[in-house]
Amino acid sequence: MAYLSDSRESNNRESSGVGLGFDRVLPHDLDAEQAVIASCVLEGGRDTISLCDEYKLHAECFYKPEHQVIFAVIHQIVNKEGIPVDEIILMDRLNSKNQLEAVGGHHYIGECCSRIENTAHTIHYVKIVREKFLLRRLIQMTSETLEKCYTQQDSLPVFVEQVEQEIFKISQDRISDSAVPLKDPLEEVAIMIQQIKSGKRSQYGVQTQFSDLDRLTLGLHRTEMIILAGRPGTGKTSFVMNFVENALLPPKGTAVVPTLVFSLEMGAEQLAMRMLCSNARVDMKKVREGFTSREEDQAVGKATRTLKNLPLYIDDSPGLTVLELRAKARRVHARNPLGLIVVDYLQLVNGTNSQVQREQQVAEVSRGLKALAKELDIPVVVLAQLNRKAEDERREPRASDLRESGSIEQDADVILILHRPSKTSREQEEDEEEIPYDGSRHMKLLVVKNRNGPTGEIDLTFMNRYTRFENFISDEAFAKRV
Repeated sequence: MAYLSDSRESNNRESSGVGLGFDRVLPHDLDAEQAVIASCVLEGGRDTISLCDEYKLHAECFYKPEHQVIFAVIHQIVNKEGIPVDEIILMDRLNSKNQLEAVGGHHYIGECCSRIENTAHTIHYVKIVREKFLLRRLIQMTSETLEKCYTQQDSLPVFVEQVEQEIFKISQDRISDSAVPLKDPLEEVAIMIQQIKSGKRSQYGVQTQFSDLDRLTLGLHRTEMIILAGRPGTGKTSFVMNFVENALLPPKGTAVVPTLVFSLEMGAEQLAMRMLCSNARVDMKKVREGFTSREEDQAVGKATRTLKNLPLYIDDSPGLTVLELRAKARRVHARNPLGLIVVDYLQLVNGTNSQVQREQQVAEVSRGLKALAKELDIPVVVLAQLNRKAEDERREPRASDLRESGSIEQDADVILILHRPSKTSREQEEDEEEIPYDGSRHMKLLVVKNRNGPTGEIDLTFMNRYTRFENFISDEAFAKRV
């Protein structure tokens, strides 16, 4: 109990301003502190404690002494004992340490644990608690500096340097180290080149298995944000789900790529149905209507067995903000390391401030998704809408046609645009009328930006009834296949 009483005494002195020269209560947010504790209990603690460690949030960062003790015990249960925490385990550990009553007993633990209903905003609470702690440290440091200004014995340069060091310590706690000397990445690159030359490592990132696209981009690479754009109805979701399927079912000798899909437009069941029928090469319309043949039923069963144990995670929560999306991705990645993230689609992700112009919100989302790719060190594929300008001007779409914000074009490492190769809207209507439901459609994929490689055009074949893209197949070859 020495820890608790010492902390309480210290915080009481701070609250009253004794020794600091102030009569004001120091910055704190008890609601946010309770929310962090509740978040630990709600999800077992592993994800929240990992997030706290990332933001350097430790027990001393909490303002209320009772919260310091509770968080310290949670941290010990999760990190040292390696077991998930819940309300019963937490109270049992506190009781065994004779600290349960000191922190408020069963009633207060229950109050803390019921403070929030879900963990969607945990990152916000962690940041609030951390910021209030840093403010308290800054107030204490400046107060002590003010006192020393009247009594300092050292020379002025020495005194100023001491003050700078104290401020730098606080800044170090706020900002994590990220700068590395050039020799470190150079050594990694040299090793990678040797591995590629010796055949021990593929030159590719995540392979899409669309041969012409992989030839241009060498796959989807870590830290890259890849934009897949197109007008409504061009098959963006189908195409990106083919990416996902190919990443989960790679060529022999290539590792499976665990994938997280944020589907803000379609439900998880719809995506699962589309992926199942695409893999089985069974008409989704017939599956929905229940008119499949015995052979088709067998194909669906086989596809179900193939897909059901793959490391694919689908989050179809509507109306996510970019911060919520990043927090969810971070939690999934902490539990099951990911190799690819898909966001369908960018314009449905909300900014953090709904009061600003939509262009600013989209810019914030774009920057946030690029930051997510760098933070998790994996490729992030983001679907996006095009405006009507290309159709109105009867030309091929380009990167500047991305809807609502020019920042998407700047942030993206690769921009792919799907479109139907027709010269006029009239010809496009005629093309659509001539294509039977069980036929195929010639599609173009424009690689209009490729930060680390060439650009170009790629021909693809869209198989209507399977909602599936494949490497380009001529009409004659397609007729033989079907």
